[in-house]
Amino acid sequence: MNLEDIVSLDKKYYMNTFGERTQVCFERGEGLYLYTEDNKRYADFLGGIAVNALGHCNPKVKAALHDQIDKLIHTSNLYYIKNQTLLAQKLIELSCADKVFFSNSGAEANEAALKLARLYFYKKGQPHKNEVITLKNSFHGRTLATIAATGQEKYQNPYKPLMPTFKYVGLNDFEGLNNAISENTCAIMLEPIQGEHGVFELEPEYASKVRTLCNEKGILLIFDEIQTGMGRTGKMFCYEHFNIHPDIFTLAKALGAGVPIGAVCAKDFCCAFGQGDHGSTFGGNPLACRAALAVLECFESDGVVQNSAKMGSYFIETLKALCSDRIKQLRGKGLMIGIELKDGAKDVVKKMFERGYLCGVVGDTIRLLPPLIITKTDIDLFVKTFAEVLE
Repeated sequence: MNLEDIVSLDKKYYMNTFGERTQVCFERGEGLYLYTEDNKRYADFLGGIAVNALGHCNPKVKAALHDQIDKLIHTSNLYYIKNQTLLAQKLIELSCADKVFFSNSGAEANEAALKLARLYFYKKGQPHKNEVITLKNSFHGRTLATIAATGQEKYQNPYKPLMPTFKYVGLNDFEGLNNAISENTCAIMLEPIQGEHGVFELEPEYASKVRTLCNEKGILLIFDEIQTGMGRTGKMFCYEHFNIHPDIFTLAKALGAGVPIGAVCAKDFCCAFGQGDHGSTFGGNPLACRAALAVLECFESDGVVQNSAKMGSYFIETLKALCSDRIKQLRGKGLMIGIELKDGAKDVVKKMFERGYLCGVVGDTIRLLPPLIITKTDIDLFVKTFAEVLE
């Protein structure tokens, strides 16, 4: 079956929500690279939108999955699951959280976080505290609740009226946030870096002041680390850059190296979920948890987070050295990088694809989310090609 056949069948049978897709279909992957059926190679600097932190088909993850498939794929959460228990232990040991619940996606993890915040106050006898404050231009998922949490009208408009009890304030606008708080506010939900908006960061002073404000007001602080977690920013979790702890944080994307898994992680005091309060048929199943365990083993043995920090700094410095008058601003931490151009970002991404590089684009910002295993040579080749395309 050739590409034209696939495109034709896709248009006939698939409920496409992604618009006109890039004209390519990949057959296999290895490390940084993806290959088409006719063996054309592409360097993946989008990393499956921050999913493929270990590159494609990491040998250790593959071996773990093969072994697990031979043994057991699914039981149910009515029974104890060894891999689930071991993964929960590992995440708690690595983070500030005390308990974790597993889901199948980032949106589900964020949905669980919102439910947990509201349930916490309900069980304290304060059901009126059901309001959540998020940021304008944020992105938290595509369920009805997480669309309501997402501060972008382009995602919200088709689904109005939205679920109530969400307020939106500007990024790093502490005064606006403080003024938005009411007696009904139960939580503030923040992305440490707004990836889907074009890689915009929380300011460290702002994050610290929000943590203090939540302590003073008795409000829960939720960090959405779906994209920023798992070493993406040069630390295992992005909240570590701010020297603060959220009460609840969420993970997904890179956690399973492509196997769908999400997690909501929380401090003991706000772990309000009891029997029947939440659940999942597939969440935390033996296969997904084995994938995540293998990912964490690779992170530990191969210095993946350290490489993310080192290569991220090198990447940004190398891009700065271009001194191109077409670059308006460079933003990012670790290997989560945004290159804002004065114009023509989509054309540049198209030309990079023609040269064998996969990148993302949001407005006039080129998004780079490469595997955390990239080398200086990989970066140098990308920047050389990027400079030629800009010219």
